[in-house]
Amino acid sequence: MLEGEVNVAHRCENQDGFQEVGPGITGGKTLRPPIDRELNLKGKVCPYTFVESMLALEEMKIGEVLRVIVDHPPAVCDVPKSLRNEGYEILDVSPMNGTDWAIVVRNTEFKEG
Repeated sequence: MLEGEVNVAHRCENQDGFQEVGPGITGGKTLRPPIDRELNLKGKVCPYTFVESMLALEEMKIGEVLRVIVDHPPAVCDVPKSLRNEGYEILDVSPMNGTDWAIVVRNTEFKEG
């Protein structure tokens, strides 16, 4: 582990049971796109974390990248899942420290199902 990295895991429930998330969904070092906007939602709980993330993405241009910072453990699973269900591209979910997580999402064009 590199200096400054935190080895934490959070468990998210999916339809198949429990799936471990962490140290990031990318599973290691990756090239990350530049962040166009950051939204600090520390201290906020679900569903407000999802709603505020959606509102921020609606204000952004297609292709721009939003980093959402959360510290409410259920939001680590719920926000990416809900945004993915809305058609947004989840690029990464990873711990920043012992309490905070970064959810990185790319704004995509709305496609009706």
